[in-house]
Amino acid sequence: MKRMLAGVVLATTATLVAATPAMAAAPKNPVVAVKKHLAPGKGVKFTERTTLDVEGDRKIFVRRSGTLQFSKSGIAASDSTGKFNISLKDLGADADDAPELLKALASPERTIRVGTTSYLSGGMWATLLPEGKNWFKHPKGPTGGVTGIYSQPVNLAEPATLKTLFKSAKPASGGYAGKITVGDLWKVSPWFRATGLSKPSAKALKSTISWRLAVNSAGLPTRLVSTFPMSALSGGKGSVSVDTRFSGWGTAVSIKAPPADEVATEFENGEDDASVIWDSLAGVGS
Repeated sequence: MKRMLAGVVLATTATLVAATPAMAAAPKNPVVAVKKHLAPGKGVKFTERTTLDVEGDRKIFVRRSGTLQFSKSGIAASDSTGKFNISLKDLGADADDAPELLKALASPERTIRVGTTSYLSGGMWATLLPEGKNWFKHPKGPTGGVTGIYSQPVNLAEPATLKTLFKSAKPASGGYAGKITVGDLWKVSPWFRATGLSKPSAKALKSTISWRLAVNSAGLPTRLVSTFPMSALSGGKGSVSVDTRFSGWGTAVSIKAPPADEVATEFENGEDDASVIWDSLAGVGS
């Protein structure tokens, strides 16, 4: 009888163990995982989509994709292509008569950035370049051209930025979630400061960026979604959500400046100041 009872207990215990769900392990911390992959000649690819929500009207505003090349301490170079989610058809029946700068918004732009020097091509830049030139050289230029203003503000390849994020991060399903103020991000992130924006107002600096990060089994980021008020960018109404997907952490990357004979240091009108572009964008997206 005792032997039979012991057999029943063992069988019951085995059944209970099998039926009890395993405790999910906490996701690995990406601060350490990302730092391990920061090496010259290595990088990561990304694709992203920026969505605007104005009074419940939610629309995709910008699509971007590109590659980041690392140094030992962060980002050495980048190559990205972005496009506003509009076409010539969206400009209506008078599209042919629309200003060239407006029509250019319907075309993709590409930005190669080596160090802090940007090379800008396509989109609105193409309307200003001299004949025979495909790129405008912009020392201390923007990270992603015009569309980059609406790109992911949080760059996970900056160790200091990632470390700051995780001071208040909490585990979430498949990764982590948290918040950071625009002011704190502005202080810590050279990438954010170089997006093409002027320094946010005192009010905008207090705005909050909410973020949610998914990581893989190695702790490397696979998806980052950040949400923040439009007023943090341009004073417009509504909110912005940027959904960025990452792939190929640590793959070989080599980003170089365009051929010198294709590069202009002045626009067709002789100006070497890109403020004509930024001025023409006042209110875009608001």
